[in-house]
Amino acid sequence: MPKWLENAVFYEIYPQSFLDTDGDGIGNISGITKKLDYIKELGCNAIWINPCFESPFGDAGYDVSDYKKIAPRYGTNQDMSELFAEAHKRGMHIILDLVPGHTSVEHPWFRESVKAEKNIYSDRYVWTDSIWESPNGMDSLRGISDRDGCCALNFFSHQPALNYGFANPDRPWQMRPEDEGPMATREAIKDIMRFWLKMGCDGFRVDMAGSLVKNDPDGQATVRLWQDFREFLDKEFPEAAMVSEWGEPDKSLMGGFHMDFLLHFGPSHYNDLFRCDEPYFSKRGKGSAKEFIAKYKENYEKTGGRGLICIPSGNHDMDRLARRLDNDELKTAFAFLLSMPGAPFIYYGDEIGMRYVEGLVSKEGGYGRTGSRSPMQWDNTLNCGFSAAAPEKLYIPQDNSSDRPDVLSQMTDENSVYSEVKKLIGIRQSHKALQSMGTVEFISDGYPLIYIRSCDEEKLLIMINPSSEEKTAELSYDIKNIIYGNANIDSGRITIKPCSAVFAEI
Repeated sequence: MPKWLENAVFYEIYPQSFLDTDGDGIGNISGITKKLDYIKELGCNAIWINPCFESPFGDAGYDVSDYKKIAPRYGTNQDMSELFAEAHKRGMHIILDLVPGHTSVEHPWFRESVKAEKNIYSDRYVWTDSIWESPNGMDSLRGISDRDGCCALNFFSHQPALNYGFANPDRPWQMRPEDEGPMATREAIKDIMRFWLKMGCDGFRVDMAGSLVKNDPDGQATVRLWQDFREFLDKEFPEAAMVSEWGEPDKSLMGGFHMDFLLHFGPSHYNDLFRCDEPYFSKRGKGSAKEFIAKYKENYEKTGGRGLICIPSGNHDMDRLARRLDNDELKTAFAFLLSMPGAPFIYYGDEIGMRYVEGLVSKEGGYGRTGSRSPMQWDNTLNCGFSAAAPEKLYIPQDNSSDRPDVLSQMTDENSVYSEVKKLIGIRQSHKALQSMGTVEFISDGYPLIYIRSCDEEKLLIMINPSSEEKTAELSYDIKNIIYGNANIDSGRITIKPCSAVFAEI
């Protein structure tokens, strides 16, 4: 594992909405470069940038038309090269969002693939042999060209699935992962990775990494595929970080990823904590962390105690934390997020409690996610300092509430969400037990939530009480020093104040 991942705290940037420096209402790469010092001052030392390659933007850039070119609305490849260089000057690292599962229908590969005449791209995508046969279990494009067959889709109808083969082929058109077409797809993706890593990129967050090989129920063919990528990276770019969006860390780590990005859907119960009718981190104290912790422990044990599960504050695909949680609740949520193993990811604006903007018309495939993608709120000037464009020209409308949070006001308020997040990151960076590689042992999954983080000789007891009532727990540990929060300790019992957290050396 690259050494820098051991204490990495990521800041996720949705480039469209971060900072516009040319007045067109859309954020750009230069805007990210301009705000590197802000990100570093917050305490984040790594950045994940959502897709920024050329695209028709039917899915906000997750429909790539040229993997080796920065989308013109964001700037140029030179702008990206300069961003890498400026980040490295500050001791920071940048990973890009790699989307290997599909492209846009506008990608040159696909334009060649649809041709009736056999060519080197004919097998780049998943095609059936007949226009009348759809790929089993997948939506498809059909009747779009003279080629006889249907092309499998991932997600939207403009995202044809790239061909990595089928683990258990049962139709003549289904290739095996080691066949020539699927292997050519692998090599094309390696070439893309090589291009950006040579420019200065520090690695990739891989979109839906567990979905590449089709008809692979146990995931083992996909694991073997990524092991091939791991061999390539170890040989050419051993310091490149790889974080998977998979949701099954035992498989992703076996495949050679350094960390697995926790999914917000499926069996993780991640949103039991933050995004349900009764979130665990609500003051009402009616939620439950039990199923989340049970699943976390199951995954943790499968990986042999390697707690390399990245838990994000949110991302571009889910509601903002502040849609369900108030500022006090956000602080306890961040006490949890920033004291768990694996690299934490902070979605831009979550550090100031930016809200989900209700009632927006879908933008670039956002649909219900659009309200979580509104422009960053830097100050109280025009467009909150995001852009000099007319407000109606902004990529997505901003929160128009009179009390909307902004960075400038929160930086000067020691009781703000920003100040608390900055403090928590500082504590994490001062204690190796709190960083990515430290172990975790859960003691209580109720109210309060209690767990122990350990690394070498250091042991920290973490106690979090999101509820509006004091909570008391029996103590079987000697408290040496409280490093965060405060509590009453008496005769082997600890009383934790409402909506607060305590970190203690034991």
